[in-house]
Amino acid sequence: MRALKRGDRGDVLLIACVFAMACFGCLMIYSASSYVGKVQYGDSLYFVKKQILGVVAGSAAMAFFCIFPYYKLYKFRYAAVAVAAVLLALVFVPGIGVTNYGATRWIGLGPVTIQPSEIAKYAFALFAAAYFAKNYQKVKSFFGVLPVLCVGALFCVLVILEPNMSITMCIGILMLAMVFLCGTNLKTFAVVLIPCALAVPALIIAEPYRLERLSAFLDPWSSPLDEGYQLIQSLYALGNGGLFGVGLFNSTQKYRFLPFAESDFILSVMGEELGFFGIALFFAACAFIIWRGLRIARSCREPFGYLLAAGFTLVYGIQVVINALVVSGTIPPTGLPLPLISSGNTSLIITMASMGVLFNISRLGKSMPAGALPLAASSPVHN
Repeated sequence: MRALKRGDRGDVLLIACVFAMACFGCLMIYSASSYVGKVQYGDSLYFVKKQILGVVAGSAAMAFFCIFPYYKLYKFRYAAVAVAAVLLALVFVPGIGVTNYGATRWIGLGPVTIQPSEIAKYAFALFAAAYFAKNYQKVKSFFGVLPVLCVGALFCVLVILEPNMSITMCIGILMLAMVFLCGTNLKTFAVVLIPCALAVPALIIAEPYRLERLSAFLDPWSSPLDEGYQLIQSLYALGNGGLFGVGLFNSTQKYRFLPFAESDFILSVMGEELGFFGIALFFAACAFIIWRGLRIARSCREPFGYLLAAGFTLVYGIQVVINALVVSGTIPPTGLPLPLISSGNTSLIITMASMGVLFNISRLGKSMPAGALPLAASSPVHN
């Protein structure tokens, strides 16, 4: 490969923002979990110690993918799908799958747990980017996009069986977005969109607990000690924060009033302690990451890098938006971590690794050497 030009340093601001967000996540996890850690595990630093290890591992993964040529990921498109599918299936194997709060979403490897659905989102984005980049001539027809739909449907089925409605929604929305970005026509996109839209109410009706959550979402005070409890406590936290917050480490809802304060609902604790302006600043940082990711995608001169950057950015953006909507009571409550912030090392490490890929695309995507990919040098997908 030719030597990089002087200006090909990559998007350093993106990496700096991602690392700062991961460190900020450790601070908020300490604030949100210190009481629960002390009472439940005898260590106020229990959750934050695990998160710091995740930041270290995530930083190493991010550094590796910053220098690993992104176009070589093309070769791993099928392996990524196979590994993700196998991991998703392993959660149902007795003795391997780990069940918490009625859901089997993790694989236990001694003291370490892995959440395969977090890996599946990025595996799907990689596969879709590779397929559409190579087969851009076929994307105008339904059968041309069918392989991507089949992989997306497989992942959605395996994830919803855990059950995990939130990650299923993430993968479904990502699938629609990738089909749209590949340059398909509106007729084909509509054929894909309509069944996906109809599947949402069908999945809600299929499980009684989802109907209960929907009812609690519409009127949480109808069951304040049951399905509506978590949303009510989240709204109390956000309301208590006001414009400027009660101050860092001063949340009251984290004293076991708000369930999962260190993970799925950490944004509520942030709202209580930092207030409206603190949350607005946080979302500005999220928007900055999304903007830089989409900017990297737009500036990439070949289709695989373009679609890969867009897909990885969308995974992050979709998850941030859904988490915020859940915490604020805008959509029915469902468990979903806030990327780079919530407690949970699988999400943290894989997200940071994906940002390393974005950085590498920002370095190499503007001036890919001829023949670096077994694809056409350009396609209607990007042009």
